[in-house]
Amino acid sequence: MPEDNGENESGTVSAGLRSGIVAIAGRPNVGKSTLLNKLLGQKISIVSHKAQTTRQQVLGILTRDNFQVVFLDTPGIIDPRDRLQEYMLQSSFKAVSGADLAIFIVEATVKDTLADAALLERLRQIDVPRILALNKVDLIDKPKLLPLIAEYAEIGLFEALVPVCALSGEGTEALLGEVVKKLPEGPFLYSEDQLAPQPLRFFVAELIRETLYELLQDELPYATTVIVEEYKERTNKKVYIRALIYAERDSQKKIIIGHKGELLKRIGSASRAKIEEFIGSAVYLDLWVKVKDKWRRNDLFLNTAGYNIRDL
Repeated sequence: MPEDNGENESGTVSAGLRSGIVAIAGRPNVGKSTLLNKLLGQKISIVSHKAQTTRQQVLGILTRDNFQVVFLDTPGIIDPRDRLQEYMLQSSFKAVSGADLAIFIVEATVKDTLADAALLERLRQIDVPRILALNKVDLIDKPKLLPLIAEYAEIGLFEALVPVCALSGEGTEALLGEVVKKLPEGPFLYSEDQLAPQPLRFFVAELIRETLYELLQDELPYATTVIVEEYKERTNKKVYIRALIYAERDSQKKIIIGHKGELLKRIGSASRAKIEEFIGSAVYLDLWVKVKDKWRRNDLFLNTAGYNIRDL
């Protein structure tokens, strides 16, 4: 829950403050999570070269002297093929609908007019101010950039269009400036030193998932999910974490474990290093692999795993 209501000693709202919720939306692999991490100056959203890495909304809070932005990194917008992907799609549009402002990201190097048209038309139906971020402008010839900006401007859907490179940070301060101008006036929603409201277990599970996307091949990462069953700080100052990796078939479980457990050891070692860096403490990671048949189509399991199907 928010800890700071932005009131001064007299009980009145502090003057000049702006705050609001800003959804970051777009199709898969356009750089949404990379942009969020760059804006915050710290990694809180996992990234991968594989599409659809983000499955749930990730909240990140940026606070400066007179404004606070609560960013929502959302799953990539796709045509769903199972209950998990239905959840991801609805989660994205729910985030946009409930936000004070939406940043829609497209790749400057990719133009899929038909897919963009359908998506932009759906965005038009959501009554929220919108900013377009043209990402990966470092990969496009500069003479082509202005005509591309003009083309998106003609759509009449966006209140501002900002070219950025989320990876290097080029243009991100200009984008932030446009965001702040459109934030409603009001007190901060969270305490000034808070970076994210999610529990540590959430980030631990996400970092293990990121490792699965890095080390597993082809479609196998999409058939996995992670549940942190136990997170306990021990007296020796080492954090004990028991986490379960779920696959859909026994054959997938065998691949994840690998010959004599070698791949699971690699997954555990890489995940532990990430978690230790994130929480700033030594970690004992107890990692197990289990099978849950067709879990991506099972509402009860999806809720247990943190995908709140019941809320959509």
